[in-house]
Amino acid sequence: MNSEIEDVRTRVAAVLAELPAEADLAELPAHSDLNALAQRLEEAHQLLVRALESVEKG
Repeated sequence: MNSEIEDVRTRVAAVLAELPAEADLAELPAHSDLNALAQRLEEAHQLLVRALESVEKG
């Protein structure tokens, strides 16, 4: 189970590492940049949802 937890942490960290730094958020000029940001956050969210579902199943 620990390897599964570490795998989820690694995958979420990889997705979040692709996001711009907080200081860069104010400089996002285009709507498409916000869409890309939203897609990355959704991907991280889905990873966490699947991990929680896996834990609930046992």
